[in-house]
Amino acid sequence: MNIQNKTILITGANRGIGRALVTEALRRGAKRVYAGTRSGELQNADSRVTPLTLDVTNTAQIQAAVEKVESLDILINNAGLALYDDLSDRAALEQSLAINLYGPYGVTQAFLPLLTGSRGAIISVLSLSSIAAVPFSPAYSISKAAAFSLSQSLRALLAGRGVKVHVVLPGPVDTDMTRDLDISKASPESVARAIFDGVEKGEEDIFPDPMSASIADSWRSGAAKLLERQFAAFVPERR
Repeated sequence: MNIQNKTILITGANRGIGRALVTEALRRGAKRVYAGTRSGELQNADSRVTPLTLDVTNTAQIQAAVEKVESLDILINNAGLALYDDLSDRAALEQSLAINLYGPYGVTQAFLPLLTGSRGAIISVLSLSSIAAVPFSPAYSISKAAAFSLSQSLRALLAGRGVKVHVVLPGPVDTDMTRDLDISKASPESVARAIFDGVEKGEEDIFPDPMSASIADSWRSGAAKLLERQFAAFVPERR
């Protein structure tokens, strides 16, 4: 999957990794970038950028966005929410699941006909907390783990329809979500570059920063990845 001349939709495109992905997609020669934000506004003078009002929890907005997108090669589910909680508040967990799990599920299902037609790709921007919980943000970790399982399931189910699913598992990135964390962080720009590098190389699981890259080899050769491949073989071939 080469980014040049592709039509791409990015959710959560107004800041952080999402905004960096818009810039990087344009730099690599994307034909059209649909930039989904809750306000529908994005400051980018490039004529190839089309802003979309797209709250991933709003079914009506998702359907309206589908009607505005004529074709689609790559869907990037990037919009997300990170709360710092202690699991004492059920509402925090429900809010995290609504945005981080049901949001990308709804967007993916809505745009799946276009992606199937183009034999395109889905990119799920998740987190290392998808595979190991971060104790100070458990609702976020739970929702991202669920979104990881969703992506693995879609990968197996859509393979026979020609749609590829890439999962991005970054460590700490210098965005609004991590502003208060006094730790080393990768820049959104470097993560965006690494995401598209991974897609163009055909990597299923992308580790786009130094912290995540340190476990990439062990993950790809580990028991969890082996089981994923074995379980995927149970999906019947489409005829």
